[in-house]
Amino acid sequence: MIMKSNKIALAVTAVAAMIGVAACGLGSNDPLAAGGSSGTAGAGTIIVGSANFPESALLAQIYADALIAKGVKVQMKLNIGSRETYIPALQDGSIDLIPEYTGVLDQYFNKNAKATDANGVYAELKAALPATMTVLDKSSAQDKDAVVVTKETATKMSLKSIADLGPYAKGLILGGPPEWQTRPTGVPGLKKVYGLEFKSFLPLDAGGPLSVEALKDGQVDAVNLFTTDPFVAANGFVILNDPKNLFAAQNIVPLITKSKVNPTVSATLNAISARLDTVTLGELVKEVVIDREDATVVAREFLTKNGLG
Repeated sequence: MIMKSNKIALAVTAVAAMIGVAACGLGSNDPLAAGGSSGTAGAGTIIVGSANFPESALLAQIYADALIAKGVKVQMKLNIGSRETYIPALQDGSIDLIPEYTGVLDQYFNKNAKATDANGVYAELKAALPATMTVLDKSSAQDKDAVVVTKETATKMSLKSIADLGPYAKGLILGGPPEWQTRPTGVPGLKKVYGLEFKSFLPLDAGGPLSVEALKDGQVDAVNLFTTDPFVAANGFVILNDPKNLFAAQNIVPLITKSKVNPTVSATLNAISARLDTVTLGELVKEVVIDREDATVVAREFLTKNGLG
C-alpha cells in the first residue's frame, strides 16, 4: 500500500489546523519554552499542559479557565507531545497540571498493573504515582484506545472483536502513533494479550486526521483511534470489542504536581470531574474537531453551563 502524498499533505494541514484551534493563541512555537506565552511562571502560578491531540488540549483549556475564574494564576503549554515527553516535563517543573487517563497512566508508572475496572485502576494508579505527583477526583468520562477498522473490512472478515483479527493479522497493516510500537497497550500488548502479529506497523498520529485518512484510503487495515473520536461515527468505522481488557478503564483525571494543590485548586478541578461524563466529552470534542469551533469558546460554554466559570 503506497502512501498518497496529496492525501498526507491534506492530513498534515488538518493536523496543523486542529492544533491551532486547540492551542488557542499559544505564543511560543516550543510548548516547553521557559514561561510559555506569558513569561516566567511565578511561585503561585500553575502551568497547565496538554498532550498533542485536540481532546487533551480542550480539557486543559477547561481546567485553565476554571482555575482563572477562581483567581488562580495560570500559564498554558499546550500540545507538548506524548506521555513520554510530558511526564518528564511534570517531573522537572516545566508544567504542573495536565489532563490524563487513568488506565494508561497506571500502566506507565506500574509495569505490573493488573486492574481493569474504573475503581481498581484509580486505586492502583494512586499507589503507583511518584511522591511529587497526585491525581484528583476522576470523572465518569472515559476515552479509551481502540482498534478500529472500516465497515467493509469488518463485514468481509466478520470482525466484532480484536480477537477476531487472529486469522488475518499477518496479512494486515496496523497504524497508530509512533509510541504504539513500544507501549504495553500497543503492538506489544496486542501480541501478548491476543497473540496478534501484524504484517507491518505504520507510524501515524495520536488518533488524529493522519490515522483517519490512512484507514479511509486503505494505507492501513486497522488503526488506533479513541472511542470518543467523532470521525469514527462520521466515517462508519467499526470499533472492535476488547474482550480481554487490553485497554483498561480510562477515566479522565487531573494529574498535578502535589505542591501546587490547595483547597481552591482541588475543589475547582474536582467540580469539573463531577460534571464531565463520556457523552458530554464526545459532544465537546465534536464541536472542536468536526464543527471547528474555537476550543476557548467550547471550554467557556461548558464551564458557564455548569456554573463553573
